Amino acid sequence: MLINYNSVNVYQEAQEVLSNVNFQVEKGEFVYLIGKVGSGKSSLLKTLYGELPLHEGEAHVMGFDLLHLKQKHLPQLRRRLGVIFQDFQLLTDRTVEANLRFVLRATGWKNNVDITQRIQEVLDLVGMSTKGYKYPNELSGGEQQRIAIARAILNRPELILADEPTGNLDAETSRNITELLHKVCEQGSAVVMITHNLHLLDMFPGRVYQCKDHHLTEIVDTGDEADGYEPIDDEEDTIDD
Repeated sequence: MLINYNSVNVYQEAQEVLSNVNFQVEKGEFVYLIGKVGSGKSSLLKTLYGELPLHEGEAHVMGFDLLHLKQKHLPQLRRRLGVIFQDFQLLTDRTVEANLRFVLRATGWKNNVDITQRIQEVLDLVGMSTKGYKYPNELSGGEQQRIAIARAILNRPELILADEPTGNLDAETSRNITELLHKVCEQGSAVVMITHNLHLLDMFPGRVYQCKDHHLTEIVDTGDEADGYEPIDDEEDTIDD
């Protein structure tokens, strides 16, 4: 099991945002986190990669005990997962290829031939094989998000965390990005994705968890039970909740 949370309480500073969280994710699963702005989705995601500390309950991510994980061991956890942000967070002063090369070198890759080969593999996978020489500001929002996905999968992570990756994109591009993440999932990586867009859940099914009233609940019938959605053309531009 990649994620195993039992009776976990999530705090943002001194305020409890989620109570008694029970959340399990297996290898190869696609999981959506939904809920209104401010319901705790991003806070929960941040706990998974150690951005927000946990102090109560039991929480394991890929074998790491988050309640007892020392700060010096956080890089070991983060090297084993990929994180995709709504605002891309690409390095704007270097090309796409240089962005990806930087990540590989920072995570221990040394052989230039292996690095070049892996960069071409991920660019091919995300449909950006001819864009390596471009700078981020020369790409559309959808293209930048594809590069962000390529960056996240460079080290073949078992777990990918996507924080509203389609929030700044139009409807068609949002569908394409979600489809791409499902293809990545089919290759073996589990994906946990925050979204407000109900249409994506209908088109690309997965397990659905809802943050509501300080609790996390698995939703079986999204059409009847889930709320907190907004039409894709009217989504709020929120990076963190």
